[in-house]
Amino acid sequence: MRICSCCGNVDTMDPCTVCTDVQRDQSVIIVVEDVSDLWALERAGAMNAAYHVLGGTLSPLDGIGPDDLNIRGLVDRVAKGDVRELIVAVNATVEGQTTAHYITDQLSGLDVKITRLAHGVPVGGELDYLDEGTLTAALRARTAI
Repeated sequence: MRICSCCGNVDTMDPCTVCTDVQRDQSVIIVVEDVSDLWALERAGAMNAAYHVLGGTLSPLDGIGPDDLNIRGLVDRVAKGDVRELIVAVNATVEGQTTAHYITDQLSGLDVKITRLAHGVPVGGELDYLDEGTLTAALRARTAI
């Protein structure tokens, strides 16, 4: 097993099969915390985009800073100019949101659209079983029907 020098995925070859897939839209990169998140998105089959694995999230209390993650590689990929959209698909935790904001700051000034996954009511979810934070996020991110 090898770690892909381009995206950070784990595969038997470098670059990985995701990065070398000519059918993928390489102009869209989905940023994930770890390889298991990449595999979960692949199983969903919702997008045919490229990925970038950070290797975790920023966590000053645990001693994890920007140099401990694969953020520089992401900035370098976007700076090349071939990326039109970056989808930040990190967990909705304090560390995940901190990491998302840090990435956004690092990419300011580059010509790339930065989006994030929606937060809120899951498909099949019932409102009376959701926590207040999820309901608040869902109300703030509401869309037109």
